[in-house]
Amino acid sequence: MFRDEDRAQAHTLEAFAAAILIVAGLTFALQATAVTPLSASTSNQHLENQQRAVANDLLETSAANGDLEAALLRWDPVNETFTDSRSPSYFTGGGPPNAFGETLNATFGERRTAFNVYIRHGPGNEDQTLLVNMGSPSDNAVTATRTIVLTDDANLTAPGHENTTLRALSDGSASGEFYAVDAGSGAIYDRMEVRIVVWQL
Repeated sequence: MFRDEDRAQAHTLEAFAAAILIVAGLTFALQATAVTPLSASTSNQHLENQQRAVANDLLETSAANGDLEAALLRWDPVNETFTDSRSPSYFTGGGPPNAFGETLNATFGERRTAFNVYIRHGPGNEDQTLLVNMGSPSDNAVTATRTIVLTDDANLTAPGHENTTLRALSDGSASGEFYAVDAGSGAIYDRMEVRIVVWQL
């Protein structure tokens, strides 16, 4: 009788020890695989959200102070280029040499962040022109957009063409062509959608 009791107690202790081992193993496994604020996916999402917010703020500020419109109008109609040379017609090493470009470079360039800037225009914004091309965006790239209305009497800002209006290019009274055709009505030339794509290098 005492042997059976001893045996029963031994089995109970063994079961209790096994349960403790299983619980300890599960606890260790859960701690090893738990998602923490420092996990790669959480950290990447935070960085992407931050980059999107910064890009949106940059576009909003640049639109409010006129820098964004000035960048859209920095076009040489004779050579048909944003740059000082004919090819490529867009900037590859950073933003254009104006206030908008300086803001882009100061905001993203110092953070090892690449960016492309696209201008969509025409009916339904179906046409696209590159302002900045720094390469192919990664899978984690984020996008920010802003619409700017250009009027017929807007002057180009490219050196040597500051007295040329979009109306003059449209009606042929000035030599050369603008990258976007007159797609507006009345005094509006076109509604341009500026899109910045940002990604970490």
